[in-house]
Amino acid sequence: MKKITLVSLSIISFLSFSCDAQVKSNDIPIKDEVKNYTLETVASDIAIPWGMTWLPDGTMLVTEKSGVLYQVKNGTKTEIKNVPKVYARGQGGLLDIALHPEYAKNGWIYMTFASDEGEGTGGHTKLIRAKLLDGSLTQIESLYKATPNTTKGQHFGSRIVFDNDGYLFFSIGERGEHFVNPQDIKRDGGKIYRLNDDGSIPKDNPFVGQTGAKEAIYTYGNRNPQGMAKNPVTGAIWAHEHGPQGGDEINIIKKGVNYGWPVVTYGIDYDGTTISKENEKPGIEKPIYYWLPSIAPSGMTFVTSDKYPDWKGHLLVGSLKFQYLELLKLKGSEVIDRQKIATGVGRVRNVAQGPDGYIYMGVEGKGIVKIIPN
Repeated sequence: MKKITLVSLSIISFLSFSCDAQVKSNDIPIKDEVKNYTLETVASDIAIPWGMTWLPDGTMLVTEKSGVLYQVKNGTKTEIKNVPKVYARGQGGLLDIALHPEYAKNGWIYMTFASDEGEGTGGHTKLIRAKLLDGSLTQIESLYKATPNTTKGQHFGSRIVFDNDGYLFFSIGERGEHFVNPQDIKRDGGKIYRLNDDGSIPKDNPFVGQTGAKEAIYTYGNRNPQGMAKNPVTGAIWAHEHGPQGGDEINIIKKGVNYGWPVVTYGIDYDGTTISKENEKPGIEKPIYYWLPSIAPSGMTFVTSDKYPDWKGHLLVGSLKFQYLELLKLKGSEVIDRQKIATGVGRVRNVAQGPDGYIYMGVEGKGIVKIIPN
């Protein structure tokens, strides 16, 4: 038993050393936080708050990974009824939530979650839409279900965002099958998808008409995108994704583009072995920024609010690993500066700007935390 313990400790030490030893040459050093704000918990006791959005009356909807959907008003949580059963395993569960851009007219709410519906044992990511009536989901419609199911517990994605033309983008991770799914457009996983708001496939999607292709695919070669946001200036969809050990990326999503996983990567595998010796290759899109070592990014939003003059026009990304919010200052699509915010707050699962102009973080083990400028 002692030998096993020593071996285990040696492996842990090796992995820790390998991660810490990863160095990115000429990187932008991250600055310590400037504490010109206070933090206020607006919804407590939410284990893993994954997604959040706001209804027109200002109340918040928050998904909790185990399968609970909360409506939050004045600090009080109310559990929404008739939420579909989720496949809660590993990183899978109840994931993102977003309102239709014309929600005030049509009432549609969109959600992603891990589901055991369909082919195979286990689960895979599903997209639905529904309406909220008297504290319960109604008119639930299934829009997309990835296949085949698998009992693997990792890399479900998943974020939802609408672009300026009303198309719905959502992400699905490669489900732990990195040498199988991401580079194959006939398979789900490791992709970002684009649909019409009713779940139908846009006629100009890049792989429409290709034999056997999953026609909802918009990009491929993605590992596990857990952050997506619309650039308020350009209208482009930005996404970040987990690398393996090192190599988390920020990408601008472009039609039909291959983002490289696992053909190219800036990271290594968790056991220290090489996944690919290449980090660039013709025909593969380079990220606009990558982290080395990994920060384990989750959630992403552009700041447009006047409440944060030093942050306005820039990008916020949550870090699960280092337990802070990261501000990435931009010049166009170039990252020119980095700064820590809310150091030590906890595992930041999501970040969003509310309709009141304030920034809100979903923090694991705490709930929803509001950043209030001094």
